[in-house]
Amino acid sequence: MASLLSPELLENIGKTSPPRLELVTRKDIRKYAIATQQRERRFLDGDEAPPMFYLALFWPVPENDQLSPDGVAIDPLLPEFPLKRAMAGGLKIDYHRAIHPGDVLQATRELSAIYQKDGSSGTLIFYEILMRVVNERGEPVVTEKTTRILR
Repeated sequence: MASLLSPELLENIGKTSPPRLELVTRKDIRKYAIATQQRERRFLDGDEAPPMFYLALFWPVPENDQLSPDGVAIDPLLPEFPLKRAMAGGLKIDYHRAIHPGDVLQATRELSAIYQKDGSSGTLIFYEILMRVVNERGEPVVTEKTTRILR
């Protein structure tokens, strides 16, 4: 198997995004809870954020020229890969503490791994993004590892 991963490409491992700060509001929690059809009062009343709320909180809001041809936001953390077709490869989420209105959360993302494997359909490139969300006291709130596969 010939490597598609150049030393220059692998140098991107460890690259991090600038931290993003977001204030959690009761209104945002309520809107997310209603949109995701939550049933528990603590979510619907906005007292606590439901699981996955943090994702929408930190989604980028790009201009049209910052979108790929398929309408996905271009991730400035990622280098140019030799393979282009992306597929989901996995998601591992660890919740450390609940999110409440008034919390100020900070998210940082890191390109934590790039590796290659041979699959039944040919060579595949895997990359992993590690997102850490902490509160204003620096306490971990959520740790998420996303794996994507390129073919």
